Amino acid sequence: MSHPDETPVEIARRYLAALSCGDVEAVLDCVAEGFVNEHTSALGSSSEGRDEYRRRLPAFLAQFEGLRYELVDTFSESSGSAGTGGRVAARYRRTASFDDHAIDIPGVMLIEVEQGEIVRRTDVWDSLTFLRQTGAG
Repeated sequence: MSHPDETPVEIARRYLAALSCGDVEAVLDCVAEGFVNEHTSALGSSSEGRDEYRRRLPAFLAQFEGLRYELVDTFSESSGSAGTGGRVAARYRRTASFDDHAIDIPGVMLIEVEQGEIVRRTDVWDSLTFLRQTGAG
């Protein structure tokens, strides 16, 4: 669902908050039909389309007990009329419990917004940090 009254930063904040709450429908409310979910991490898995994201999201959220994305900083660049589009770099800390291991992983999401919806998210985080914190690396 398009939110033309929100800035790209507000949409990014709402998206991270929805992920933190584990609310699949609220997360999907932030993304466009053709949403591209790109992961640069070796452990990440990219996908295309809102329907595919809907299919994968519950399993991802279920892996991380107490998942929280703390927004540390943002940088944005607007485009389009009335600020309905633009790019946001959202620096975050992801905390949760994974297989009884506490994780605290810094990362950056590059979020592209068009007409009030996220069309692309590129998530950048360190797989080795995750492996070390979970005892696998």
